[in-house]
Amino acid sequence: MGPIIFGIFAAFFFAFTFVLNQSMELSGGSWIWSASLRYIFMVPFLLMIVILRRNLKPLLLSMKQNPVPWLLWSFVGFVLFYAPLTYAAAYSPGWLIAGTWQITIISGALLTPLFYETRHSNNRLVKVRAKLPLKGLGMSMIILLGVLLMQLEHAKHIPIETALLGIVPVLIASFAYPMGNRKMMDFTKGSLDAYQRVLGMTLASLPFWFLLSLYGLYTEGPPSMNQSYQSLLVALSSGVIATILFFKATDMVRGNMQKLAAVEATQAMEVLFALAGELVILSMPLPSPLSWFGIFVVMLGMALHSYSTIRKKVKSLKVSA
Repeated sequence: MGPIIFGIFAAFFFAFTFVLNQSMELSGGSWIWSASLRYIFMVPFLLMIVILRRNLKPLLLSMKQNPVPWLLWSFVGFVLFYAPLTYAAAYSPGWLIAGTWQITIISGALLTPLFYETRHSNNRLVKVRAKLPLKGLGMSMIILLGVLLMQLEHAKHIPIETALLGIVPVLIASFAYPMGNRKMMDFTKGSLDAYQRVLGMTLASLPFWFLLSLYGLYTEGPPSMNQSYQSLLVALSSGVIATILFFKATDMVRGNMQKLAAVEATQAMEVLFALAGELVILSMPLPSPLSWFGIFVVMLGMALHSYSTIRKKVKSLKVSA
């Protein structure tokens, strides 16, 4: 249950992303600065953590020896994840983006055949291509139904083009985040801890954020003090605390795709946390009854997904005993 608990705490801190991005959007801030400032502000905090743990040298050596994987998968896992999420904030409320983001549970499951997992065979460890977790994927389809119900209600009141601008970027992010995270785990093979990996991916993604910042400076002008402050809060809560908690949880189940899918399922809690944050901080109106039902379906799908994983684990332990 340890990885699940880490995952739920990560979901709580991740929810600040959706609430504060919505706050910055409502105050007229550009998504460009919301995205780039978060990762720029993350660097000193992560550097301090890794230096205090005396783990900076092996990280820099790994990045120096293998710059292409670091740049590629950091771009996928961080840039293609967060830039679309902040862009979508202009077209959907934060709780709805958080709800749609739960598609990442299905996206992560669909990515499973692209990876290998370790198994015991003839008293030795072998790597085999992972199979689609069909049972877990079936439970995840309940989550998809909940997302569709929420989006259906939202789409009633806006043009379809606007609805798609709030959906498609989140779909892109839902595949990019687990892909980048898993590829870096696969590449480092446990040689780097969660702190090192988050710092490394942040450093490797900086060139892309600096380029985006230059574009923002040219097209939007400099960010306001309010947006800079809120971006700093996002960097701390979501970028540092939540990301490290989530990476720590995935590290604990590395090599087991079924358990990894369960950890990723805990991120469905972001919907409730984001909704509560918007109601309290932004005084947003309550969702409609259909949207509430969609939220309930998402949470039910998350619970059933986790339950099926735990039940399978208990069953396998009984067989081995």
